[in-house]
Amino acid sequence: MKLLETINDPADLRQLGRTQLTPLATELRQFLLDSVSKTGGHLSSNLGTVELTIALHYVFNTPHDRIVWDVGHQTYSHKILTGRRERMPTLRQLNGLSGFPKRDESIYDTFGTAHSSTSISAALGMATAAKIKGEDRHAIAVIGDGSMTAGMAFEALNNGGIDEDVNLLVVLNDNDMSISPPVGALNRYLARLMSGQFYAAAKNVGKSVLPGPVLDLARKIEEHAKGMVVPATMFEEFGFNYIGPIDGHDLESLIPTLENIKKLKGPQFLHVVTKKGQGYKLAEAEPILYHGTGKFNPTEGIKPPGAPGKITYTEVFGNWLCDMAASDKRLVGITPAMREGSGMVRFHQQYPERYFDVGIAEQHAVTFGAGIATEGMKPVVAIYSTFLQRAYDQLIHDVALQNLDVTFALDRAGLVGADGATHAGNYDLAYLRCIPNMVVMAASDENECRQMLTTGYHYPGPAAIRYPRGAGVGAAMSSELGSIEIGKGLVTREGKGVAILAFGSMVAPSLAAGAELDATVANMRFVKPLDVELVKRLAKDHDYFVTVEEGCVMGGAGAAVAEALAAAGLNKPMLMLGLPDKFIDQGDPAALLASVGLDAKGIAASIRQRFAVGEPRLVVNNT
Repeated sequence: MKLLETINDPADLRQLGRTQLTPLATELRQFLLDSVSKTGGHLSSNLGTVELTIALHYVFNTPHDRIVWDVGHQTYSHKILTGRRERMPTLRQLNGLSGFPKRDESIYDTFGTAHSSTSISAALGMATAAKIKGEDRHAIAVIGDGSMTAGMAFEALNNGGIDEDVNLLVVLNDNDMSISPPVGALNRYLARLMSGQFYAAAKNVGKSVLPGPVLDLARKIEEHAKGMVVPATMFEEFGFNYIGPIDGHDLESLIPTLENIKKLKGPQFLHVVTKKGQGYKLAEAEPILYHGTGKFNPTEGIKPPGAPGKITYTEVFGNWLCDMAASDKRLVGITPAMREGSGMVRFHQQYPERYFDVGIAEQHAVTFGAGIATEGMKPVVAIYSTFLQRAYDQLIHDVALQNLDVTFALDRAGLVGADGATHAGNYDLAYLRCIPNMVVMAASDENECRQMLTTGYHYPGPAAIRYPRGAGVGAAMSSELGSIEIGKGLVTREGKGVAILAFGSMVAPSLAAGAELDATVANMRFVKPLDVELVKRLAKDHDYFVTVEEGCVMGGAGAAVAEALAAAGLNKPMLMLGLPDKFIDQGDPAALLASVGLDAKGIAASIRQRFAVGEPRLVVNNT
């Protein structure tokens, strides 16, 4: 890796000759494979953007010119070329490199993009700021074809094409839908032609010289000529100069085209076709399998799982969805581009006519479900907690306000580990419980999750069931589609002095802490409606109250208990344990929970510190 070892920042890259870039790409791709196989991470998408990353940093003067990556999981090559090569062994680990762009990690990370479809808006803002300040710089948004399915991307295009004086380049990294694949030398020639000065000048002359009728005819001829070989019309209607498609792995196409674009003024749109997993045959063959990996041997590839361990909550949901669909033909499953992540593969295979992947369009997913519900169907929206945040207005106005029967299965509730703060589901309890008509449940084990899904499904209004990432506690599973009584918790351990009111994933560590302190532990089950009668009973029989939740303390489940006590006129010493008022970075989930005091040891220690209970007593011998 002689070439790669000489690159400590993009200025070093720009010192290389053009003939050295292809060997550098080979080294970089091998380094990526070796590195990610040791740490885990996003592999397919990063193998597909090696040449594009090199070309962008080679042609543009970064960090003076801004690059915004969307989605940011395709930025490993970018990190390696911008001075973070030696830190790659720490990727997605505690105090290590983030798996996404992060502004406080590097000046080359211009914008945090762990959620999709934001790059064009952000880059347009940067380009507009440069124009206002009189600075000569480019802003480049690199957006994946999946991210182009979200409405926000088209809102930005609609706004970005109206100002001919902003130096904005949108690069569509097309690695899946392949609108128009490259067609060899002719395609390369057209890309260069349409990015060249002659083509731009000819269009400008036509606008200023040709009389009206002739100009209209010229425009039509141009549109038809380009339309035969490129999907230009839609993007040019937004006001962008469309260029491409070109082969995103061919540096002899990428470099000259980007150099030509760099000379142009106004909004430009470059369509680049790449291949996920490029250069690693196993990832090319199965890009979804190698999208997000754990550690593996690159020579052998990812091995099939061995003997099944504990079932994951995602699997619990996937199995429940198929079972409920078999018993109720009204059920419809909806996902915003997370079929595998949400456990809907088997449902899609068994009930394709009732499965809907709407793309990375969370707002649409929620309102689409609302529309289905108006017709007497039973939509189940499978969505990560962090992604439901993007559809909050639709959740309130389109579902809850009309009291429509939509069930929300919220995966990845609480801390998620390696993906860090952007993907953590820390806020759903707080942002859901304030919405009228909502029922909000938190599952403490696998079987209870299944029961809650059934309960929410049969509730004739909006209901959300939250559950964490990963495996459950090993609870015995029932094959029945049983429900639980809405708004009723249960006491799982009788103790004295201290009452621990635990929600969802915090029931297990609270039970361990309760045993150590001889405290009562209640599995509250429902955040809304809260079991107020149980709260009153526990308040009557105990001196101290402790609430524990894997969610933000501010406005969360503990706040709901405090409000219930206040409404009942009860004054009880209370400790609220949960996630602090800060963003928590990536790391091992168990270690992260321990770091904020949400493991059994931390819960017990916090209770002792606040209420001085469970301390060893000093026995004095007076004889």
